[in-house]
Amino acid sequence: MSLTLKKRRVVIEMPATWMGQMKTRAAQTGQRLAPMADQAKVVAAQRIEDARYWAAPRLESAAHGFEEQVAPKVSSMLTAAARRIDPKPTRSRRWPTLVLLTGLAVGTIGYMFYRRNAQQWTEHMKDSASDASRWVNEKADRTAESADQMAAKVSSRPDEHKMS
Repeated sequence: MSLTLKKRRVVIEMPATWMGQMKTRAAQTGQRLAPMADQAKVVAAQRIEDARYWAAPRLESAAHGFEEQVAPKVSSMLTAAARRIDPKPTRSRRWPTLVLLTGLAVGTIGYMFYRRNAQQWTEHMKDSASDASRWVNEKADRTAESADQMAAKVSSRPDEHKMS
């Protein structure tokens, strides 16, 4: 399709099908959005790099903590368990494994109860300390008031030594 305006000739190509029109519009929209997409890509890459700089030392610290605290305990526990469940020629393997798994389950449950009770005890001690602190403050206030009252009584009495 051609369109002529005064002396200039402008040619506008219109796709004949609906699909062709949609394809043309999509291409135009893609060209308009390309700079924004490039900028978003750069910003996202920078944010990811910042997150990696933030997370790397924390992961390394956690790994060292695990390696120094948890790993030796787990290793010694597994070594002890391996010695206990080492198969004997006449014994079955089923019982030591069952005992080990039962012990691990009971130990885990005991640990969870210990942590919960320790936390409750800590909260109770905080409350007790708070109550004791409040009691001491009240006692100090009463003592200060009593001292002020006694001082007021003493200062309001006439000086008995001067009258004699």
